[in-house]
Amino acid sequence: MTDTKTPTLDRVAGPADLRSMSDTELRNVADELRAEVVEAVSQTGGHLGSSLGVVELSVAIHAVFDTPRDKLVWDVGHQCYPHKILTGRRKQMPTLRQGGGISGFTKRSESEYDPFGAAHSSTSISAALGFTISRDMGQPTGDAVAVIGDGSISAGMAYEAMNNAGHEGRRMFVILNDNEMSIAPPVGAMSSYLSSLSELSRAGPFGGLVAIAEGMEQLAPKPVRDGARRARELVTGLENRGTFFEELGFDYIGPIDGHDMAQLLSVLRGAKARATGPVLIHCCTVKGKGYAPAEGSADKYHGVSKFDVGTGVQAKAKANAPSYTAVFGDALTTLAEEDPSVVAVTAAMPSGTGVDRMAKRFPNRVFDVGIAEQHGVTFAAAMAATGLKPFCAIYSTFLQRGYDQIVHDVALQGLPVRFAIDRAGLVGADGATHAGSFDIGYLGALPGMVVMAAADEAELVHMVATAGAHNDGPIAFRYPRGNGTGVPLPETGRVLEIGKGRMIREGDGEVAILSLGTLLSDCEAAARILEAEGINATIADARFAKPLDMALIANLVQTHKALITVEQGAMAGFGAMVLQSMAAEGLLDLGCKVRTMCLPDRFIDQAAPAEMYRDAGLDTMGIVEQVTRVLGRDLKVVTLNAKRR
Repeated sequence: MTDTKTPTLDRVAGPADLRSMSDTELRNVADELRAEVVEAVSQTGGHLGSSLGVVELSVAIHAVFDTPRDKLVWDVGHQCYPHKILTGRRKQMPTLRQGGGISGFTKRSESEYDPFGAAHSSTSISAALGFTISRDMGQPTGDAVAVIGDGSISAGMAYEAMNNAGHEGRRMFVILNDNEMSIAPPVGAMSSYLSSLSELSRAGPFGGLVAIAEGMEQLAPKPVRDGARRARELVTGLENRGTFFEELGFDYIGPIDGHDMAQLLSVLRGAKARATGPVLIHCCTVKGKGYAPAEGSADKYHGVSKFDVGTGVQAKAKANAPSYTAVFGDALTTLAEEDPSVVAVTAAMPSGTGVDRMAKRFPNRVFDVGIAEQHGVTFAAAMAATGLKPFCAIYSTFLQRGYDQIVHDVALQGLPVRFAIDRAGLVGADGATHAGSFDIGYLGALPGMVVMAAADEAELVHMVATAGAHNDGPIAFRYPRGNGTGVPLPETGRVLEIGKGRMIREGDGEVAILSLGTLLSDCEAAARILEAEGINATIADARFAKPLDMALIANLVQTHKALITVEQGAMAGFGAMVLQSMAAEGLLDLGCKVRTMCLPDRFIDQAAPAEMYRDAGLDTMGIVEQVTRVLGRDLKVVTLNAKRR
């Protein structure tokens, strides 16, 4: 890191130091903290724009509230870098999102100032209410403060929590960080409502805070002033019926300038002094505030790789192959050109899932439902019921949020929703919270569900075509984060036979390796190492976790001494389904040794994906070691020869 002078920030060992500072000094802390965040993230990569947008808010909250006794819960947590610096982790910032380093999200095991872990959206208000109840039942905790963005507050869980909190009527604080962005611009009626909201509740204990918010337009910088102007365009008469939040039982304060330290401190201090029930404070902020490249392109600087502070140019390695996301997006667009019934659904991730490529060509056939996976799945199910062909493109880790809808609204009714599951397997710097480890098991358990996994980008193109042609029930295909292997891509996909795998390499009958997904390349590399040691392994690509190619499996079992399954998923997934099906058909009685290789029964912390798979034993040498163990061969000879190569 460069030698940035931060004399005021240097005096902050923890939040208690902020509480002894003057308001002017707190303003200086914020200015220095913003520069520190930019410098730190430039060295590691990470979530930049969201963190820059809450610098003043982070300082003000810690200066006013008694953290860690008061519980501060950041929704999602990707905006927590200023918070981490202020809470004793400044020296650890060079390890941010690195193997063995600090998390890019809040994490209970990391600091007492992180009372509740986060990484998925819309959980903060529920957690804050839980802390509030605990306080009122005599637990040694103080006030609870939830900070939630305008994107996250669009999800149903946030409303469930607000409804419950309003009913309870207990003292707690929700700070709405309204920057008109999540990753992509937020969508839906609530987003429109927030952009037009201005009139304040003048009754109750907060009437004296109204003037602060009403003077905002004249005092704030232009981006925030424009937001306030839009907010004041709401039709009159709101006082008689209350804001939406007031109807839920909250006292509402705002909107206020989330970058004006004086306003923030005055409002937070006043709210803390007077609150008897739940309070919502509406702060308008600018994503990327104070760093021109991030302010000018909020979506591109939401998550960044390492970058040059002076120019904002990000350091990205030149790819030798397209990303799986891009391949999916292009294949889906091609399919949509051929079939007008094809539509796409995404949950606030059009760019992240690649459906933005289809949206450029067919904007009226791509639907961004916001952070609302439950709604998105049922929405897609109803479209499938009418004959449309919905592709529901959602990251594996986020698809978990819509599981009941997958069961009840899709699988139970046999509706042909196509699930495009991006970020399957381990994902790197975002760590355990974003790992796509469980979808094989939780989808494979559902009657009538077809589950595929692409071994490479060409296979992904074929699976998009297969999903498009499948009308006999739900179908899912999974693929990882990152770039493909560089294989040639077909111009159009070929429809695969459902439940049919393929032979990749014929061995001599000692051991067969049955792979599902992109670890096929590691299986092939392992086979080359083993061949040099006189072990000629057979390799097959299952393609389908469900239905399994039992003819292929039976052939492998009957002609080999050992069978090893390999997958990028958790226990109770592909290997478990193979074992269960083999047992049902008596194939376990034939004398073939069977071993399963899957992710271990633990959450794996962030690191480079290759390091994570090595840690899990799911890489080339891990496969070599498993083969030599099951065959009783000398592992040392194989390992030494592999290292020499």
